[in-house]
Amino acid sequence: MKSKKINLTITGCLGRMGQQLIKSATKDKRFKIQSLTENQKINKKIMGIKPEFNNVNAIKKSDIIIDFTVPKCTLQILQIAYKQKKRVIIGTTGFSKKEENIIKKYSKKIPILKAGNMSLGINLMMYLTEIATKSLGDKFLSKIYEVHHKYKKDYPSGTALMLGKGIAVGRKKDFYNIAGKKYINKKTFPFGKKVNFNSIRKGNIIGEHEVLFSSGKEIIKLNHEAFDRALYSEGALAAANWLMKKKPGLYSMRDLMNFR
Repeated sequence: MKSKKINLTITGCLGRMGQQLIKSATKDKRFKIQSLTENQKINKKIMGIKPEFNNVNAIKKSDIIIDFTVPKCTLQILQIAYKQKKRVIIGTTGFSKKEENIIKKYSKKIPILKAGNMSLGINLMMYLTEIATKSLGDKFLSKIYEVHHKYKKDYPSGTALMLGKGIAVGRKKDFYNIAGKKYINKKTFPFGKKVNFNSIRKGNIIGEHEVLFSSGKEIIKLNHEAFDRALYSEGALAAANWLMKKKPGLYSMRDLMNFR
């Protein structure tokens, strides 16, 4: 007996991740793309589907929404999903603390999985960052370096902020209290008492992230490089499949991977 396909809405369908999700979901037999949305009118069809604006009609036949857009758009989608009792995967980054709290509020009524990065490797790196921070203690300072393509607007990347939160968990501190300076396109940047970030934007690089720990006598590095954008879309689809069985709540890739 064939299992029922999961009806999927992909937002931001013209974006880099939106296009990659369409490719991956088309190949994945667990899913059927029910609708595509964008924040502008599009007359042409994509994979036989005419993109719509974000509204109730666009998502009413879907089981789950995968969102890689911008914070303003994500909050609009969540408002609609909340009313329609739809599950949401959030891959959007760059939320303020206030916006993060709004997402938490919605998660009390609908299942939401939010991750700054859907890669299994990056989520393992975050876990290792927590462990390293706990093990190394106060004698080691930390900083985070990341590189992305020249079209990426937000900085630090959502993934870099995720890794920073891993350091915060390891230190048992609030992330917003330990986040330091945020540099852009600097050749070098310092360690500090707080966690400093340096973001490089160049070429078509998919993503590189490095967490560095220094005691002044030695440096320890955790590094991850992405070579294919499909690893993010495939991770998002794995998350969507997993979230279908979950009750309302705010989940992460860590929950999916069963890290403690």
